[in-house]
Amino acid sequence: MIHPGTELRLVNEVVGYGVFATVLIPEGTIVYVKDSLETVITPTDYLLHPPAMREVVDKYSYIDQDGNRIVSWDFAKYVNHCCNCNTISTGYGFEMAIRDILPGEQITDEYGIFNLDEEMTLVCGEASCRKRIGPDDFDLHYRDWDEKIQRSIGFLFEVDQPLLSFVDEATRQELDTLFLNPSSYKSVYALKLKKG
Repeated sequence: MIHPGTELRLVNEVVGYGVFATVLIPEGTIVYVKDSLETVITPTDYLLHPPAMREVVDKYSYIDQDGNRIVSWDFAKYVNHCCNCNTISTGYGFEMAIRDILPGEQITDEYGIFNLDEEMTLVCGEASCRKRIGPDDFDLHYRDWDEKIQRSIGFLFEVDQPLLSFVDEATRQELDTLFLNPSSYKSVYALKLKKG
């Protein structure tokens, strides 16, 4: 589920649609959470789909740590990648604003966390653009992602959280522990696909 202070807009003909803030979304705000309405497509179910359907699933899903493809029921599936993203997935399974997001600003994310199974060409346009992302990005960049998350996650307890009630109880308990003991931080590496 995407933050309620957002809307879907056409970015341009190359990128397509994107998600934009309609209100100020402060740093530390949960911007996306996997809720009970998300579609979970297991690895076996994915293989049962015809190629045309798999192409759609590939475009609008991310792969979780268990190998499931998750397709959002709302327009969260239209959040675009940016190498200078303003939200990022956390080891707690939700995405969080890593800086203040102003009204009218596009909400962007780090796709390298999505357990990509093939390379993807980027069109984010940032000076820091990596140009391509792929299956190796998790191992190459997770420490940098953790630094960004750790700089912002403390604000989680200071700002309004309209999506907090959609975070599962076990994760809320982990957040309570984090509040009391910041050294209990759970790395984004917890989202890496578990193989073996």
